[in-house]
Amino acid sequence: MAGLELFAVSARFGEDLIKSTIALFVVLDPVGSVPVFIALTSKMEKAQREAVSKTAIVTAAALLFAFAFAGSQILAIFGITIFSFMIAGGVLLFIVSIELLTHGEWRFAGVSVQEETGVVPLAFPLLAGPGAITAVIISFQIGGILPTALSILIVIGITYIVLKYVDEIYRVLGRRGSLIITRVFAVFIAAIAVQFIVQGVKQLFA
Repeated sequence: MAGLELFAVSARFGEDLIKSTIALFVVLDPVGSVPVFIALTSKMEKAQREAVSKTAIVTAAALLFAFAFAGSQILAIFGITIFSFMIAGGVLLFIVSIELLTHGEWRFAGVSVQEETGVVPLAFPLLAGPGAITAVIISFQIGGILPTALSILIVIGITYIVLKYVDEIYRVLGRRGSLIITRVFAVFIAAIAVQFIVQGVKQLFA
């Protein structure tokens, strides 16, 4: 019976679904991820960019579902608060921004890691970052499994469509435009990283 109750549809199902979807869409911001995606994949062929986008979508969806259903338990097992999670994600994003500013691509130990870009930093922490993870955890606690799962599917579906046509956007911008976007949005990524770190520190020491 407990399992049936878990999937029961509440009277506020529609309202919970709309709230969860809007909140996740705003936090995940698929449209705002386009310039970042272009900046991180500007040196890749079309097939590589498509593979990276699929990897990012699948990984982000898996992370969101995992943390929606077991986020509190996962963090509790390791003694981690969501605010520490925000700080860690912010530090990672800041490193990415520095690499984009200095090298024009994300590198690690002097070696290009374009193949892993779909996982880090696109899937995490840009798409399924601390904000999105927090949103789905709260959605699950308030609305339950159905509105949370549907909101993830809707937003991830929209994100997939946006990234699917990113090649056309890249073609319109051209190489010079992409280089400019790489540097400009590296600064935005750094700002997002600092915001994550500041919010996390404030909550930890409030």
